[in-house]
Amino acid sequence: MEITFCGHAQVSNLAEVMGWLRAVTQDLIERGGTTFYLGGYGEFDSLAAAVLREQKKKYPQIELILVLPYLNASKDALGYDGTIYPPLESAPPRFAISKRNQWMVDASDVVVAYVLRKWGGAATTLQYAKRKKKEIFSYPHGPGKKIP
Repeated sequence: MEITFCGHAQVSNLAEVMGWLRAVTQDLIERGGTTFYLGGYGEFDSLAAAVLREQKKKYPQIELILVLPYLNASKDALGYDGTIYPPLESAPPRFAISKRNQWMVDASDVVVAYVLRKWGGAATTLQYAKRKKKEIFSYPHGPGKKIP
């Protein structure tokens, strides 16, 4: 099972969101989650990566994959098991991140979301995931509590 994340660049309640991410990711790993796609931008992405690195100590079979929006970007991939550059060559640079986010949703079975407002990139990605009928775990709902 492949899982991706979408969330805001700033997280106001770090400890609470980190605890929620621990519970949700453990539930998903125990349900067969193996591959986790991460965008690598903003606090939510950093929290998700940190939690997954903790989970990897207990579940070494999981993979953390950094999904790059730009082919020539020098993004630090330390702490990830690998990187992927989706087929975005034809996307103008200003749309690369949103196209990368759509690819991440399309490539995943489950989306874990920290989206507290109805505007911005995270909200757009979450709406895309809903249209694609992905299984969604949305903060503050706990593990096993999907949103429709």
